[in-house]
Amino acid sequence: TVMYPAYAKWVQSHRDLPIKLNQWNNVVRWEFKNPTPFLRTREFLWQEGHTAFATREEACEEVYQILDLYAGVYKELLAIPVIKGKKTEKEKFPGGDFTTTVEAFIEQSGRGIQGATSHHLGQNFSKMFQITFENPDKPGEHEYAHQNSWGLSTRTIGAMIMAHGDNKGLVLPPRVAQFKVVVVPCGVSENNQELDPQCQLIHKELTSNGVASKLDIRANYSPGWKFNHWE
Repeated sequence: TVMYPAYAKWVQSHRDLPIKLNQWNNVVRWEFKNPTPFLRTREFLWQEGHTAFATREEACEEVYQILDLYAGVYKELLAIPVIKGKKTEKEKFPGGDFTTTVEAFIEQSGRGIQGATSHHLGQNFSKMFQITFENPDKPGEHEYAHQNSWGLSTRTIGAMIMAHGDNKGLVLPPRVAQFKVVVVPCGVSENNQELDPQCQLIHKELTSNGVASKLDIRANYSPGWKFNHWE
């Protein structure tokens, strides 16, 4: 709500709408308990959008567009299946008309986790902060803007780790992994002069075919150490 007084100044006419702003910022929880790394921390980074429209129909349409984008982040990038839905009246964002959400299931804990939310705020905050615009069909009459807010946080990292990690450590889905393949020569050190050029050829071929690969030919580490490091 800290930016809504500025919205009241920016919006004077229907020509000033829609307003669509996105920001990345850190959030600090003053009341905090039951910390869980990445999932629930005292401070976290998130992306939040704040938009304003002339009509409720436009605003509601965007709510579900953003929800689809968030679902795509989980499904297409993080390889995590999610369910799109609507929060109950008790669970929705306080002061909003309704809240939509993407929810994931974490097998290890047997529990669901909220992945991201997209809220329709209605005219509740525009009335509070006097975000109004002149009705183009009725000169001299002013209407309140219809607003949305939506956000995605670093909780996505925690969900990804819990969904794909195993007892050996972190497992990253292909589309977000920095490297898809790590090429490690295996053999006695005396053969490195023969092995290294062959590994370099494999690395070059993978790279030329669009596969993000890493070549690890460090002589001061054993293959076993490298396997443990990269896995």
